[in-house]
Amino acid sequence: MSALLTPEQIQRAVEVMQAYLAAPPNPDGRTPIQVEAAGDRQRAEIIEQELKPLVHRYLGGEVPLAEFKTKVDGINKQKQFWGFKGVKGQMFFNMVVNVADDLQECDQELKAAIAVPANEDLASSRIKTFASYVKRIGERHVESGGTKHGRPKLESVPFFLSYFWQIQERDGWPVFYTNSVYTMIDLNLWQPSEELAADYATYKHIHEELAAVFTERSGHKFGLYGVEHVFWFKGGDRFGGNKAFPRGKPPEDSKPEEAIPGEADTLARLPESYVPPIVSILPRMALGEPALREAAKASGTSLERAFEKSINAAFTMLGFDTKLLGQGQGRVPDGWALSLDDSYAILWDAKVRSEGYSMGTDDRAIKEYITTQSRELKRRRGLRNIYYFVISTKFADDYDDIIRSLKMETDVNEVCLVEADALVAMVDAKMRSPHEVSLGPDGLQRLFAVSGALSADAVRENLG
Repeated sequence: MSALLTPEQIQRAVEVMQAYLAAPPNPDGRTPIQVEAAGDRQRAEIIEQELKPLVHRYLGGEVPLAEFKTKVDGINKQKQFWGFKGVKGQMFFNMVVNVADDLQECDQELKAAIAVPANEDLASSRIKTFASYVKRIGERHVESGGTKHGRPKLESVPFFLSYFWQIQERDGWPVFYTNSVYTMIDLNLWQPSEELAADYATYKHIHEELAAVFTERSGHKFGLYGVEHVFWFKGGDRFGGNKAFPRGKPPEDSKPEEAIPGEADTLARLPESYVPPIVSILPRMALGEPALREAAKASGTSLERAFEKSINAAFTMLGFDTKLLGQGQGRVPDGWALSLDDSYAILWDAKVRSEGYSMGTDDRAIKEYITTQSRELKRRRGLRNIYYFVISTKFADDYDDIIRSLKMETDVNEVCLVEADALVAMVDAKMRSPHEVSLGPDGLQRLFAVSGALSADAVRENLG
């Protein structure tokens, strides 16, 4: 096949590849390429020892559909190397089986779709056929009284099928990762057409072309996994991989990732982020950077109040009905965000902390206003679920007891400790795919259904 990328596009991709190879080590002393090489060995081991035999046994009729679905879920929860437990993986799998009115037909359609194709024409045919089936059972589900949230999304089909294809032939079929798609768009390498089969074919060809180019330009052997790693390095490793330095306070001599906006700013390159500055600056605000404190003071406010306003803006951009509370209103949370269609509310507090926030320092006041606000919201709005968020830079590992106490002694369903960059990741996902990322159980709400710390990596994995 003829080359898809122009020399200019290849050069942009090569620059990212070179940055990946030259990146400094983690605090544990390993470079990104060493981290990914170790992960690749583990992925290959899990494929050969667990996943591939399971898929072959299912396709051969030795494992029933229900058992196959459960075992795939269990393996991916224990060994999180693919991001399969998110919306486009296991959740999609569950929805397909749940809405199917004929499980025997569902079993046959799944087996025909996930069997590794012999060539690209057959791959394209399988994507189209399976997407048609998914659309049909989704429409029947809604027509019979089911919710739109409960039907499987067609956009998940390429990721779902390519995951199983790569298990069976890992050097031939790249997984259709949302992060890789976004990175390719940001680098202006490709613009998807929204025709699922054609987009996967182009995605595959670009991976193959770049694997050859990267190998030639670097002297290192690059396969499909290697190209994935370059894209993860550029766009954010969805599996919690290498970082330049640990979360928290950056090294003294490091430069901030983003300058404080000003009239004199100039751009070396056009911006790639979908996130507006009022939200993208949240992680730096959460750290309480001195320069931002001075900027807030010059603007006639405090950094703490500016942080609250930026958080409120983030919830508004996500599509919530929001209200900023906090200062001057007595013992109340800093704000709330409602999703009336999905019958839930988020009560949230913002904590600016350079070293992270420790739960339990003001838990009595928290319990009082959670009880008051949640009961009022349930009474006046008829809401079914209440979630309590604390939003900060990071959290000390001492929160289990206070979370347990809050859930037992108040009306909140879950307590989420949201790292500031996780909220940024939510906005990024929503701005990129506004029709795909809903506020309901098939979207953001599923992130809030488990108490504890919520990171940007977890957001990307579940919404990717």
